[in-house]
Amino acid sequence: MFTSMFFYLFICLLLFGIGDVLGVATKAKVSAVFVSLMLFLVGFMTGVLPPDIIKLAGLTDIGKWSLIFVVFSMGTSLNIKQLIAEWRTVAVAVLSMIVLIAGSVVLIPVIGYQETIVSIPIVATQIMTSAAMDKGFAMAAALGTVLYAVQKFFGTPVASYFGLRAAKEALAEFRRTGVNPYAPKEDVHGGAAPKETFFEKHKKFYGPFASLTIAAFFSWLAFVIGKYTGLSATIWSLILGAVIGSTGLVPPKILDHAKSSGIFNVGVFAVIIPSLAKIKVSDLIVLSFNTIMVFIVVFAVLFLFFYILPLWKILGNRNLAMGVAVMQLLGFPATYLVANEIAIATGETEEERQVVNDAIMPKYLVGGFATVTTFSVITAGILEKFL
Repeated sequence: MFTSMFFYLFICLLLFGIGDVLGVATKAKVSAVFVSLMLFLVGFMTGVLPPDIIKLAGLTDIGKWSLIFVVFSMGTSLNIKQLIAEWRTVAVAVLSMIVLIAGSVVLIPVIGYQETIVSIPIVATQIMTSAAMDKGFAMAAALGTVLYAVQKFFGTPVASYFGLRAAKEALAEFRRTGVNPYAPKEDVHGGAAPKETFFEKHKKFYGPFASLTIAAFFSWLAFVIGKYTGLSATIWSLILGAVIGSTGLVPPKILDHAKSSGIFNVGVFAVIIPSLAKIKVSDLIVLSFNTIMVFIVVFAVLFLFFYILPLWKILGNRNLAMGVAVMQLLGFPATYLVANEIAIATGETEEERQVVNDAIMPKYLVGGFATVTTFSVITAGILEKFL
């Protein structure tokens, strides 16, 4: 009764469920992912959970193909027009990842080569962790898993701090002039409703199985193209998702539309959880040291390039530039929640809160969108070849 696949599957989903509940109860102040992964880690280290629980739960094979589906779905959500309108934000976000890649070389003699490679695309560590596990780099895979779990804890307070500073600057200007300098420009189409896409016209035909068939076809196509080009299938799945998504032929966030994103996300985590089972008590000191060193370098590099050096001039504001640079540690919905909390905390009236929202929200959302959804996947797809 307590050794069946269904029992182990229940335990795995229970640990994810506890993380979800605490995440909602604390309004995302406590990361759901962090809670779930730490519960798995404690369970492995105490012997309460068997080290092969993912295999016993029947999740190993699902994990092998879930990631490429999830990346394709992310691609279908790419809003190209929004990225073009906020090109300065995109430039800062992408540059923030480039300078981190360059700055991370100082970590190689400190934490090791494999560990550094895994940690560079910090928000795409699922891809890197999977690659490290496949090549037998257990500690590097464990570091990637821990970084993924704790990145929001390190990134959220920094993003909030610089966002609050930028919000106060925006409010000071608004109170002095009475004009909201960040108000969005009028729609060039005079507010006319955008043209319906093919998907919207034929939405009734896009049921769960039809949507999953589309995702499966393009995931297979990405795998085939990746095999013959040598470029990671995850990169091709993102590109194919963005291309087909921009045509309006498929629903955005296609796995959400298929009401299947939950189980696919479980599959993605099923790939990285086994790395936690390989951590011993004696490894915790090394793992903690490596984690702290990674984030010290991350924030030192970002502060140097986007607060002290003139890269902040791309956005015209030091605090906004730092906030956008840190978005690569968060991703949606954390980007939205942080920006919204800043508006509530600083605005004394609804009008003032709108000013702050106009100043902060688009930058934080697009910054996370460009890094977490796009550039981190491309970076990880390239760097996994160097492990």
